Amino acid sequence: MKTSKKKVENEARRDFLKQSSVLSALVLSPGKAVQDPKWDEKVAAPFEKVALKLEVNGVKHNLSVEPRTTLLDLLREQLHLTGTKKGCDFGQCGACTVHSDGQRVNSCLTLAVTEDGKKITTIEGISKGDDLHPMQEAFIKHDGFQCGYCTPGQIMSGIACIREGHADTEDEIREYMSGNICRCGAYPNIVDAIMEVKKGGQTV
Repeated sequence: MKTSKKKVENEARRDFLKQSSVLSALVLSPGKAVQDPKWDEKVAAPFEKVALKLEVNGVKHNLSVEPRTTLLDLLREQLHLTGTKKGCDFGQCGACTVHSDGQRVNSCLTLAVTEDGKKITTIEGISKGDDLHPMQEAFIKHDGFQCGYCTPGQIMSGIACIREGHADTEDEIREYMSGNICRCGAYPNIVDAIMEVKKGGQTV
Protein backbone atom coordinates (compact mmCIF):
# COMPACT_ATOMS: atom_id res chain seq x y z
CA MET A 1 0.00 0.00 0.00
CA LYS A 2 1.39 3.39 -1.02
CA THR A 3 1.82 5.87 1.85
CA SER A 4 0.73 9.44 1.09
CA LYS A 5 3.30 12.22 1.19
CA LYS A 6 1.18 14.18 3.71
CA LYS A 7 1.00 11.19 6.06
CA VAL A 8 4.78 10.72 5.92
CA GLU A 9 5.34 14.42 6.63
CA ASN A 10 2.92 14.35 9.59
CA GLU A 11 4.62 11.29 11.08
CA ALA A 12 8.07 12.84 10.61
CA ARG A 13 6.92 16.05 12.29
CA ARG A 14 5.45 14.19 15.26
CA ASP A 15 8.65 12.18 15.65
CA PHE A 16 10.73 15.36 15.57
CA LEU A 17 8.53 17.10 18.18
CA LYS A 18 8.58 14.06 20.39
CA GLN A 19 12.35 13.66 20.21
CA SER A 20 13.01 17.36 20.78
CA SER A 21 10.69 17.64 23.78
CA VAL A 22 11.95 14.41 25.31
CA LEU A 23 15.58 15.47 24.99
CA SER A 24 14.81 18.81 26.61
CA ALA A 25 12.95 17.16 29.48
CA LEU A 26 15.67 14.56 29.92
CA VAL A 27 18.21 17.29 30.59
CA LEU A 28 15.96 18.83 33.24
CA SER A 29 14.87 15.63 35.00
CA PRO A 30 16.96 12.58 34.02
CA GLY A 31 15.76 10.44 36.94
CA LYS A 32 12.13 10.28 35.81
CA ALA A 33 12.99 8.55 32.53
CA VAL A 34 14.32 5.56 34.43
CA GLN A 35 11.30 5.33 36.77
CA ASP A 36 8.53 5.55 34.13
CA PRO A 37 8.81 3.51 30.88
CA LYS A 38 6.15 5.69 29.18
CA TRP A 39 7.71 8.91 30.36
CA ASP A 40 8.76 10.01 26.87
CA GLU A 41 5.19 9.72 25.53
CA LYS A 42 3.77 11.72 28.44
CA VAL A 43 6.32 14.48 27.93
CA ALA A 44 5.77 14.70 24.17
CA ALA A 45 1.95 14.62 24.22
CA PRO A 46 1.34 18.31 25.12
CA PHE A 47 3.57 19.40 22.24
CA GLU A 48 1.62 17.40 19.66
CA LYS A 49 -1.98 18.48 20.34
CA VAL A 50 -3.84 21.23 22.14
CA ALA A 51 -7.32 21.40 23.62
CA LEU A 52 -9.93 23.35 21.70
CA LYS A 53 -13.54 24.28 22.46
CA LEU A 54 -15.81 25.19 19.57
CA GLU A 55 -19.52 25.54 18.98
CA VAL A 56 -20.26 24.39 15.45
CA ASN A 57 -23.78 24.78 14.07
CA GLY A 58 -25.11 25.03 17.62
CA VAL A 59 -23.30 21.92 18.87
CA LYS A 60 -20.50 22.30 21.42
CA HIS A 61 -17.32 20.30 20.90
CA ASN A 62 -14.31 19.63 23.12
CA LEU A 63 -11.54 18.77 20.72
CA SER A 64 -7.85 17.99 20.58
CA VAL A 65 -5.95 19.27 17.54
CA GLU A 66 -2.44 19.79 16.27
CA PRO A 67 -1.49 23.48 16.41
CA ARG A 68 -1.13 23.68 12.63
CA THR A 69 -4.57 22.19 11.87
CA THR A 70 -6.71 24.54 9.81
CA LEU A 71 -10.35 25.15 10.60
CA LEU A 72 -11.20 23.65 7.21
CA ASP A 73 -9.42 20.37 7.94
CA LEU A 74 -10.95 20.23 11.40
CA LEU A 75 -14.47 20.65 10.00
CA ARG A 76 -14.01 18.12 7.22
CA GLU A 77 -11.76 15.48 8.78
CA GLN A 78 -12.68 15.51 12.47
CA LEU A 79 -16.27 16.72 12.49
CA HIS A 80 -17.14 15.24 9.07
CA LEU A 81 -18.86 18.42 7.89
CA THR A 82 -17.86 18.06 4.26
CA GLY A 83 -20.20 20.72 2.87
CA THR A 84 -17.37 23.23 3.29
CA LYS A 85 -15.13 22.59 0.28
CA LYS A 86 -11.37 22.57 -0.12
CA GLY A 87 -10.73 24.35 -3.38
CA CYS A 88 -7.37 26.10 -3.74
CA ASP A 89 -6.21 25.77 -0.10
CA PHE A 90 -4.64 29.24 -0.50
CA GLY A 91 -7.60 31.50 0.35
CA GLN A 92 -8.09 32.53 -3.27
CA CYS A 93 -11.29 30.75 -4.34
CA GLY A 94 -13.69 31.15 -1.39
CA ALA A 95 -15.03 27.58 -1.54
CA CYS A 96 -14.11 27.12 2.13
CA THR A 97 -16.03 30.17 3.43
CA VAL A 98 -17.72 29.73 6.83
CA HIS A 99 -18.91 32.13 9.52
CA SER A 100 -16.96 32.67 12.72
CA ASP A 101 -19.01 34.59 15.30
CA GLY A 102 -21.09 35.85 12.36
CA GLN A 103 -18.13 37.02 10.27
CA ARG A 104 -17.10 35.24 7.09
CA VAL A 105 -13.65 33.68 7.05
CA ASN A 106 -11.64 31.52 4.69
CA SER A 107 -11.37 28.39 6.80
CA CYS A 108 -8.39 27.10 4.81
CA LEU A 109 -6.32 30.07 6.08
CA THR A 110 -7.68 30.00 9.64
CA LEU A 111 -5.87 27.96 12.27
CA ALA A 112 -8.39 26.02 14.33
CA VAL A 113 -6.68 26.98 17.61
CA THR A 114 -7.34 30.68 16.92
CA GLU A 115 -11.08 29.97 16.97
CA ASP A 116 -11.16 28.65 20.53
CA GLY A 117 -14.46 29.56 22.20
CA LYS A 118 -16.05 30.88 19.02
CA LYS A 119 -19.28 29.94 17.25
CA ILE A 120 -18.76 28.50 13.79
CA THR A 121 -21.51 28.18 11.21
CA THR A 122 -21.11 26.06 8.09
CA ILE A 123 -23.43 25.42 5.15
CA GLU A 124 -24.90 22.49 7.11
CA GLY A 125 -26.04 24.85 9.87
CA ILE A 126 -28.03 27.52 8.04
CA SER A 127 -31.22 25.58 7.26
CA LYS A 128 -33.85 24.63 9.83
CA GLY A 129 -34.50 20.97 9.27
CA ASP A 130 -36.12 20.61 5.85
CA ASP A 131 -36.72 24.37 5.62
CA LEU A 132 -33.98 25.86 3.48
CA HIS A 133 -32.36 29.19 4.25
CA PRO A 134 -33.72 32.03 2.03
CA MET A 135 -30.33 32.23 0.30
CA GLN A 136 -30.41 28.53 -0.52
CA GLU A 137 -33.90 28.89 -1.96
CA ALA A 138 -32.83 31.91 -4.02
CA PHE A 139 -29.82 30.04 -5.44
CA ILE A 140 -32.12 27.22 -6.55
CA LYS A 141 -34.68 29.62 -8.03
CA HIS A 142 -32.10 31.60 -10.00
CA ASP A 143 -29.94 28.59 -10.91
CA GLY A 144 -26.99 30.10 -9.08
CA PHE A 145 -24.85 27.00 -9.49
CA GLN A 146 -23.85 24.42 -12.07
CA CYS A 147 -21.29 21.91 -10.80
CA GLY A 148 -22.12 23.02 -7.24
CA TYR A 149 -18.59 22.79 -5.87
CA CYS A 150 -18.29 26.50 -5.03
CA THR A 151 -21.94 26.83 -3.99
CA PRO A 152 -21.56 26.36 -0.20
CA GLY A 153 -18.91 29.09 -0.07
CA GLN A 154 -20.93 31.34 -2.39
CA ILE A 155 -24.03 30.99 -0.20
CA MET A 156 -22.12 31.64 3.03
CA SER A 157 -20.49 34.72 1.47
CA GLY A 158 -23.82 35.89 0.05
CA ILE A 159 -25.41 35.79 3.51
CA ALA A 160 -22.45 37.68 4.98
CA CYS A 161 -22.54 40.20 2.14
CA ILE A 162 -26.06 41.21 3.14
CA ARG A 163 -25.25 41.21 6.87
CA GLU A 164 -22.26 43.45 6.25
CA GLY A 165 -24.40 45.94 4.35
CA HIS A 166 -22.70 45.36 1.00
CA ALA A 167 -25.66 44.27 -1.11
CA ASP A 168 -27.38 47.52 -2.06
CA THR A 169 -26.45 47.34 -5.75
CA GLU A 170 -25.36 44.69 -8.21
CA ASP A 171 -21.94 46.33 -8.56
CA GLU A 172 -21.48 46.33 -4.80
CA ILE A 173 -22.37 42.65 -4.62
CA ARG A 174 -19.89 41.83 -7.38
CA GLU A 175 -17.16 43.71 -5.53
CA TYR A 176 -17.75 42.10 -2.14
CA MET A 177 -18.29 38.63 -3.63
CA SER A 178 -15.13 38.85 -5.73
CA GLY A 179 -13.26 36.54 -3.36
CA ASN A 180 -15.55 33.68 -4.36
CA ILE A 181 -14.71 32.08 -7.70
CA CYS A 182 -17.28 30.19 -9.80
CA ARG A 183 -15.45 28.23 -12.46
CA CYS A 184 -18.76 27.50 -14.21
CA GLY A 185 -19.42 31.24 -14.65
CA ALA A 186 -22.80 31.48 -12.89
CA TYR A 187 -22.01 34.99 -11.60
CA PRO A 188 -25.09 36.81 -12.98
CA ASN A 189 -27.39 34.21 -11.40
CA ILE A 190 -25.55 34.43 -8.08
CA VAL A 191 -25.95 38.21 -8.06
CA ASP A 192 -29.66 37.85 -8.86
CA ALA A 193 -30.12 35.42 -5.97
CA ILE A 194 -28.43 37.74 -3.48
CA MET A 195 -30.38 40.74 -4.75
CA GLU A 196 -33.67 38.89 -4.29
CA VAL A 197 -32.89 37.97 -0.69
CA LYS A 198 -31.75 41.52 0.00
CA LYS A 199 -34.85 43.12 -1.55
CA GLY A 200 -37.13 40.64 0.18
CA GLY A 201 -35.84 41.82 3.54
CA GLN A 202 -35.59 38.23 4.72
CA THR A 203 -33.61 37.50 7.86
CA VAL A 204 -30.16 36.20 7.09
